[in-house]
Amino acid sequence: MKKLHYIIILFFISLSSCKKVIDLYPESNLNTGTFYSNNDEVKAGLTGCYNSLQRPIYREWQFTELRSDNSYMGSTGSTNSFNRDLSDLDEFIPATTNNAIYQYWLDTYYSIRSCNIVLQKLGVNYDPASGTISLSNINIPISDVNRKQFAGEALFIRAYHYFNLVRLYGGVFLVHTPISPLESKTMNRSSVSDIYKLIVADLSTASTYMNSLKFSQIPATDKGRATSWAAKALLGKVYLTQNKKTEAIAQLQDVVTNSGYGLQPTYAGIFSTATELTNEIIFTISFKSGGFGLGSSFGNDFGPLGSVGVINGSPRGWNTPTSSIDTSFMNTPSDTRYAVNIAKYRPGVPGQEVIYVKKYLFPVIITDDGESDWPIIRYADVLLMLAEAQGNTATSVGYISQVRVRAGLGAISGAFATVGAFEKELTDQRRAEFAFENHRWYDLVRYKTTLTTIDPLQILKAHFAYEYAAHYSTYTAPIPTIAFLQGNVTNDKLLLPIPQYEIDTNTQLTITQNPGY
Repeated sequence: MKKLHYIIILFFISLSSCKKVIDLYPESNLNTGTFYSNNDEVKAGLTGCYNSLQRPIYREWQFTELRSDNSYMGSTGSTNSFNRDLSDLDEFIPATTNNAIYQYWLDTYYSIRSCNIVLQKLGVNYDPASGTISLSNINIPISDVNRKQFAGEALFIRAYHYFNLVRLYGGVFLVHTPISPLESKTMNRSSVSDIYKLIVADLSTASTYMNSLKFSQIPATDKGRATSWAAKALLGKVYLTQNKKTEAIAQLQDVVTNSGYGLQPTYAGIFSTATELTNEIIFTISFKSGGFGLGSSFGNDFGPLGSVGVINGSPRGWNTPTSSIDTSFMNTPSDTRYAVNIAKYRPGVPGQEVIYVKKYLFPVIITDDGESDWPIIRYADVLLMLAEAQGNTATSVGYISQVRVRAGLGAISGAFATVGAFEKELTDQRRAEFAFENHRWYDLVRYKTTLTTIDPLQILKAHFAYEYAAHYSTYTAPIPTIAFLQGNVTNDKLLLPIPQYEIDTNTQLTITQNPGY
């Protein structure tokens, strides 16, 4: 993936240096109608789709980690508008005009638009009625293998975005081809089932279009690109989210048996900037430091506010780990994941000790220009999803044990005595394994349908009760009560509001807001 970023940088450098009079179109006239004319230009456009993944991920933690029991708003005394928006998300009272909710929406649809342009140029068509994808004739000189590989990658990225949108907002606008601003005004929200129909079609097709080389066979120049295995792993999660466990097992088992991916020897090795794109990383959003504008800001975003010497620049103190996840790790001192996920600034100094997310914090020369990637699908995720789909069996417990052993915990033999004990172990391991990777919120919501003894609403209400005395009661007035916080945790509030701007500016249609807002 690092190489992909260099490709697009070098491509645009070469465009800007071309000043010959034989150029039919000056640089300012390059557009989707004149650009996608050969294999390399399509590949460059596809690289733009990969790069556009960075923008939504910058904000996603606000809707996944912050709204879960993993993190909360660290600056309880702040009243500035940005921190107030974070607090509102944390307390389940976001305004329909919340800026992060709108910007994430815009950034995601921007990336979907980039994918749709590439897919259109490759002659990829989606039929909403049948939920199928077909190919039409194109004039671009490109091999069938490359055409399908590029199409599969764009389909994968589009499906990934819609999967996030439907889980966060419910039914959204289903845009599967480039449209004009005027056309967008005539498009209303689609149903959740129609969004999932597109996602399944995209990923099913992508899994057949893209290469299915085992990890060890993937050329170094293609590491970081989406593969058939990435599509199958994500499709497995889509099916599991829909409680289609039989379909999920088929996809996930295929990845475990045939992909050549596996667990890294150490948990720390997954996130080290020296060992990126290992056999555990099935798909990641890549960042590249060095002043290219492609670096990560998460080290500065999540570093402890007011700290000195933790990271170059001024850390912002966002995404603060809750005391409950800190305590959970401390209760299992042999768990090697603790030191990777959480660190403490001024440890042991009463009243000044601050815990913060360490996972993405590596030295930077330039502020907000980190090297660390953001994993989207890891092999450990596949193992634990497969255990979740199969239920309380010895095989499922074996998958959980693989993750436990890598973390420095002991293996477990045989099935658990009760379903409740199995589900608790499964959910505890997922929380620890994927802490601060944007999994916890999606997991909690999914557990409503896939598990029988885990109630996400009760987990969130218990979170507010547990954290109230030390955290929420210290907010600048008005200080929320436990009853107020717990009262906000409803089924309606499991979805974010549709950005109010989309509703207010559409003069052609009435766009309905999600219930509860």
